[in-house]
Amino acid sequence: MAHNAKISFMGAGSTVFVKNVLGDCMFKEALKDAEIALYDIDATRLMESEKVLNSLNHSINEGRATVRTYLGAENRKEALRNRKKALKGADFVVNAIQVGGYEPSTVIDFEIPKKYGLRQTIADTLGIGGIFRALRTIPVMLDFARDLEEVSPDAWFLNYT
Repeated sequence: MAHNAKISFMGAGSTVFVKNVLGDCMFKEALKDAEIALYDIDATRLMESEKVLNSLNHSINEGRATVRTYLGAENRKEALRNRKKALKGADFVVNAIQVGGYEPSTVIDFEIPKKYGLRQTIADTLGIGGIFRALRTIPVMLDFARDLEEVSPDAWFLNYT
C-alpha cells in the first residue's frame, strides 16, 4: 500500500493562500489522497479555511484528501501539543504565518520608518520593516524547526513567510 503524503500548513488562517496552494496540490495525482493538517492560532480563521478547503476537496478532488485542523490554543502546553500533532509525520510543511497580524504589526512596519522619512514599498522583506518582521518571526520559526526535528525530520519546509 502506498504512503499518502501529509501536508501541514502553518498559518492556515491565511485562507487565500490555503485555497491557492492546497487547491493546486489537489490537481496533482500524487497529492490527491493527502492528509492535510491546517494549523493556526485564530480559531475563526482556521475554521473558515477548513470550510473552503473541504469545499474544494469535494468539488475538484472527489473528497479524496483528509483535512484536519489544529488550533494553537491559549494554553502554551496545549498549543505546543497541537502544533506537534499538525507537524507529526509531515512530508511537506507550508509556512505562511504572520506574527503579530496585519494590525498592528504590518501597519507599524510601514508607519515607523515613514515617520523618520524612510519610504518603502515592501515592508515585509526589505529595509527596516523587513527587520521588524524578522525580529517577530524568527523565534517562532525556530520553534517550528525544533518541532520538525523531533516529529518530522525528513519533511520539506516550504517557507512563504
